[in-house]
Amino acid sequence: MQRPFRILFTTIALGLALSACAELDYYRQAAAGQRELLRARRPVADVLADPATAPDLRRRLETARALRAFASAELALPDNGSYQAYADLGRLYAVKNVFAAPELSLEPRRWCYLAVGCLSYRGYFDALAARRLADELRAAGDDVYVADVPAYSTLGWFDDPLLNTFIGWPAARLAELMFHELAHQRLYVADDTAFNEAFATAVGRLGAERWLKQRGTARELEEFEADYRRREDFLRSVAAARERLAMAYASPLDDAGKRAEKQRILAALRDRHRQLKQSDWGGYTGYDRWFAEDLNNAKLAGNNTYYRWVPAFLALYEREKQDFAAFYRAAEIIGQLPPPEREARLRELSAPVSVAANQNATRDE
Repeated sequence: MQRPFRILFTTIALGLALSACAELDYYRQAAAGQRELLRARRPVADVLADPATAPDLRRRLETARALRAFASAELALPDNGSYQAYADLGRLYAVKNVFAAPELSLEPRRWCYLAVGCLSYRGYFDALAARRLADELRAAGDDVYVADVPAYSTLGWFDDPLLNTFIGWPAARLAELMFHELAHQRLYVADDTAFNEAFATAVGRLGAERWLKQRGTARELEEFEADYRRREDFLRSVAAARERLAMAYASPLDDAGKRAEKQRILAALRDRHRQLKQSDWGGYTGYDRWFAEDLNNAKLAGNNTYYRWVPAFLALYEREKQDFAAFYRAAEIIGQLPPPEREARLRELSAPVSVAANQNATRDE
């Protein structure tokens, strides 16, 4: 489920006091987009009471309201105004995130922002501005991936609403997304996208599983587990391709040889997807778009950024005896460590867990 966009609250809080900054246009579009979203909000109670509300939307909002209560009561997530309102943005995405990496490297480009630190993507409400940046990066030789992002977290600075971009999802996916975004409000470490995303991904996965076991149907739990197995397959194949690419880029081959090896590895990854789709997934098409568009270093690097440490957090949850409050406290302690020590601790936690446990890849980014 691609992906959170967190620099927006900084812009609003500062009231665009950055007039001397070359980034002013970027912050302006961020402020305007956030303002538009906040103005579109309506309390869920009002939407449910409105006779004009479509029955399907009414049913989904009732599910979301139950999930919101569950998040605080059962998962120890923040009890605030987030997801107590609904907004229809009139489009199929909340923001667009631009990821980039050099042509022969898996190291993602990073952008730095006030207050939240540096992130491995650039987020936009303005689709044209996102496209312009993507074109500039491609012209400079980078691999680029532009993701349509259905939701993001303002880290509690605003009450994030439910959006039309994801309210229609199945209950399990909706649960994962809501719990993921609320987890960002519970714990956020500046300048460490990989830590933040893996922590939130683990909370989303574990919370959705608990919801289904307590409130879901046998069919919903079965579908959730089948989706989990597909995610394992997907992440295993992508991780293997990423490892082969890293070896190729570090090899003594000249640039032409590295480019040829890159294309061979990416073609083999597509072939592996087709094989899984036919032999193991029963024709499931949920990852087709991911493989069809912008299969390059930027996409594979972004995938690694979001899921690298998920096994560590799953292991930590088990060590804390599946107690969410204790799990959060333990994660906070790790988050306070200096970056090298933090990475070493996460690596230690990950060791007994298969890479395939990285489990919350977005089905159709």
